[in-house]
Amino acid sequence: MKKVLLLAPLFLLLGFMSCKKIKQLLTFEISTSQNIKVPASAAFIATPVVLPVPVSVNSNETFKNNNTSADLVKDVSLSKLSLTITDPQAENFDFLSKIKISIGTDQNDIVPLAYLDAVPKGVSSIDLTSSGTKLDKYIKAPSYTLYTEATVNRSIAREITVRADSKFKVTADPL
Repeated sequence: MKKVLLLAPLFLLLGFMSCKKIKQLLTFEISTSQNIKVPASAAFIATPVVLPVPVSVNSNETFKNNNTSADLVKDVSLSKLSLTITDPQAENFDFLSKIKISIGTDQNDIVPLAYLDAVPKGVSSIDLTSSGTKLDKYIKAPSYTLYTEATVNRSIAREITVRADSKFKVTADPL
């Protein structure tokens, strides 16, 4: 009886560790990078500017490379969204007071993806806060559109190119 009492916690621990290891094997990231063009404008200060950016994705290939498929994906969430000004290189985000990025497809409603309510001054790269929205149906789709809503606090003299780097955490069942 003592052996059973001693072995039971060991088997429970092994079972717990095995489940955790299996979950790690079935969790992977999808990384995307898109360029957003902010047009030169004499926009009114505090006026939101909405810029749609269509994104084609090949998630099925990524799912296949991770030994799963779209119908086995259980959970997708945004783990990181960074914006970096790539052109002109000397530019920073001082023209921006706040930003919100939403995601949508032809079949689904537009939902918030990430935001930053107070953009810091003097920086050329910012990390947005994830909205926590469940994103399964968007990542499984063949394409989606990112809708950038930016509130500017001054006019923009020339076009600015911003690279949006996203990382999505995907949890799926095995094939």
